[in-house]
Amino acid sequence: MSRWRKALIAASVGMAASAAFVVTSSIPGQAQASLVANYRCTGGIAGSGVDIEARMTPQVEGGTMNVRWDMSYKSLQKFGSPGFFPEGSSLDLEGVVDISGGWIGQLRPRGGQTQGELVPGDYLELPEGLSDSASLTRTGTIRFKPSTLTVRFTPAEGDVMVNNKDPKIKYNGPWTWEYTASRYDDYLNDLQRTEGLDSVAKLDFIGTKVAYIGRREQDLSPIRVLIDGQPVTSGLVQPGQDRSGNDMTGTETQEVLWTSPQLEYGPHTIEIINTESKVAYLDAFQVFTGDVPEPPQHQQATCTLQGDPGAIDINVPGGSQTPTNTATDDPTEEPTDEPTDPVDPDPTSTGTTTPPAAGTITDGLGRVIVVPQVSGTTSSTPKSTGPTATRYYRAQVAKTPSGGVDTGEAPEGPERPYGLMAGGMVLLMGSAGGGLVLRRRKAAHAGGAH
Repeated sequence: MSRWRKALIAASVGMAASAAFVVTSSIPGQAQASLVANYRCTGGIAGSGVDIEARMTPQVEGGTMNVRWDMSYKSLQKFGSPGFFPEGSSLDLEGVVDISGGWIGQLRPRGGQTQGELVPGDYLELPEGLSDSASLTRTGTIRFKPSTLTVRFTPAEGDVMVNNKDPKIKYNGPWTWEYTASRYDDYLNDLQRTEGLDSVAKLDFIGTKVAYIGRREQDLSPIRVLIDGQPVTSGLVQPGQDRSGNDMTGTETQEVLWTSPQLEYGPHTIEIINTESKVAYLDAFQVFTGDVPEPPQHQQATCTLQGDPGAIDINVPGGSQTPTNTATDDPTEEPTDEPTDPVDPDPTSTGTTTPPAAGTITDGLGRVIVVPQVSGTTSSTPKSTGPTATRYYRAQVAKTPSGGVDTGEAPEGPERPYGLMAGGMVLLMGSAGGGLVLRRRKAAHAGGAH
């Protein structure tokens, strides 16, 4: 191979090696663009329909991609509490973001909001935002597109007192409200009173148990209790008796007159019915909710994306890319009469070169240049592409004799002058041989004189 050819290949490989060192890190806070996705939610805690807005903002920083959704109501109708619950219930939202391009998959931004004590129909507070993140192991253009949204409600464990004046309690018959603070310690200083036969007080509730709260007092009417329209005891509740079954002689307030068995979590009704034309009281109902480990399916809202919100593309610059091809002879090149340099053999001319190990390239002269493997998630600053960052070797081309063209430069290390040394050896041997011939001629000449 000609020295010009060697020089060209070596220079090309050197440029490739230099390029392999270039690293462009992800720019902190690169993406601040956002788009709005609108959802229509129905069923469960959404009732006939609730409109909400999700403002999606993806961000790439420090080898991590994050997606945030800022949530807000877009309609007067809001998610409502399905029942009476103590403080601690949770409204949980989970979105889906489809990702394609340099990173393929999904992110699921999630968020929850703890609620205060609730009564049926209370507005539920949305979480301020949803978020999810993942390590960024690839580079290129990444597309973020909002997809589905799920809304779930998880009730808090505990109990709530439902006072007799609560509008959720429905009365049938001649019931009257009494303020009792001046004489008795009823719950919230009031109660409902009736003397009507078959007078009914009914409450719809969601929970796992319920209790009937009233007074114990002399000569009160027996009460029948129904759960979900069915009697749950073989007998009647006797508010005119004490806990031992003896007739009352005084008045006891805020008494738990009856408690239901454990019920499956869900909607239920309780009814108390006056069985005689005597006095009966209702102070309150106590609704219990046991531990509900998973959000109930029947309270989940179904949300549908309205229209096409579009997508956001983020270009994530990548790390270095190791060259996959090494410098080799051109198979179409015409053979040359110039002999191969025995001091600087070209291993590529045989066509059987062993491929270099991963992370290395060859320079066309049989030497191996190590190329660092740089991850696309690095956050280091770009390195220089100058000779201090990339070390590569150009072809070693000896200068031509006087009058020729300077076709290259010497390598970093000293070049051994093999040609000069060989010429010197030839000259030395010629000088020695010439001297020996001269001495023999002199000796012969001297012998002839005598």
